[in-house]
Amino acid sequence: MVICIVGKTGTMHSCMLGYVFVMEVMMKKNSYLKVVYWICIAAYFLTGCSDNHGAEEKISAEYGKAELEEQKAEESETESDTADSAGDVMAEPEIVDTDWSEYFSGMNGAAVVYDVSDRRYTIYNSELASTRRSPCSTFKIVSSLIGLENRIFDPEDSTRIWSGERFWNEDWNKDIDFREAFRTSCVWYYRQLIDDIGKDMMQKELEKLQYGNCDISDWEGRLNTNNNNRALTGFWLESSLMISPKEQAEVMERIFGEDSDYSQEAQNELRQVMLVSEQERTDISIYGKTGMGKADGIVVDAWYTGFAEAPEAPERNIYFCVYLGRTDSADVSSSGAKEIAIKIVSDYYGQ
Repeated sequence: MVICIVGKTGTMHSCMLGYVFVMEVMMKKNSYLKVVYWICIAAYFLTGCSDNHGAEEKISAEYGKAELEEQKAEESETESDTADSAGDVMAEPEIVDTDWSEYFSGMNGAAVVYDVSDRRYTIYNSELASTRRSPCSTFKIVSSLIGLENRIFDPEDSTRIWSGERFWNEDWNKDIDFREAFRTSCVWYYRQLIDDIGKDMMQKELEKLQYGNCDISDWEGRLNTNNNNRALTGFWLESSLMISPKEQAEVMERIFGEDSDYSQEAQNELRQVMLVSEQERTDISIYGKTGMGKADGIVVDAWYTGFAEAPEAPERNIYFCVYLGRTDSADVSSSGAKEIAIKIVSDYYGQ
C-alpha cells in the first residue's frame, strides 16, 4: 500500500483525498482499519487542512459507524454458526433402550423401531441390534430396488424360465415372474437377477445406500457352507455381505423415506410385493421381507425388516427390523421374526 501526503498548498485537495481514502478502508478488518485510520489522521494534520477539527470528527464518526456495522456482522456470523451447530446436534436421533423380551419368548433376538417423526430409535437388545449378520433374503428388497431403478427388468415382462432342476421349495419349480419370485423368496430367480445387475453396479448402489459392510467380494457365495449349489448361493447368503438390525431399519428409511433418492415408480412396485395382507389392524399398513440362513442345518439368522404407514397420520411412518439369532432351545424361523415384528409395530402405534 502506498500513501501520498500532499503539502499545505493542496490542503483542500488533501482533505478530500484523505476522506475518500478513509471511507474506502472503513470496511476492512479492525486491526487493519485502526492502523490506516491513524495514518490518515496524521496525514491530515501534516497537510494543514483548514478544517482539521471538523474533518477529524467526521472521520471518527464514519469509522465508529463502520466498526459497529462490522461488529454486528461478526455477531450475526457467530449466531449463524451456533445455529448450524445446534442443528447438527438435533440431527442425531435419540436412542431409547426398551425391554421387549415378552415378544421373544426366550429367543435370542433384537428389535429396532426407527420413528422419524419423533427422531427416535427404540431398541431391544442394543448389542445384538448393532451386530452385523448375513441379510439372507431380506436382501431381495435391495436387489429388486436396484433392478427396478436401473431398468434391469420390467415388472410386466419379468418371467424367467425354470431350468428344470428340482428345488426343495415346490413354488420355485416352474417359470416365475418378479412378483411371485419376491413373495416366494425364489433364490434361483434372484441369483440370475443379481448376475444381470453385475458387480460394478451392485457395489455402487450398496455404497450409496450405506448397506452394512457393502462387501460383495464372495460374489459366488462359496463361503456359504450350508449350500454349494450355485443357483442357490451368493454373497448375501451366509457369506461376505453383512448388516446389523439397526442398519436394516436405516436402509429402509433411505429407500422409502421422505428424502429418498429413488423413483416413486420403483417404491410403489416394492410396496405392492412387500405389503402384509394378514393384518388385524386396518388403520396401519405394514410392509416387509423375511430372510433366513442356516449353518450346518441349523438356523442361525432369521429376519423380518420393512416399514409401516399410518394413512391417517403419514408423519408417523416408522422403519423397523426384527432379528432372531441361533437359539438351541427354540424354533427359530423367519416367519417367527415376522410375527414378532407385526406385534411390536402394532403395539407401537397403539401407544
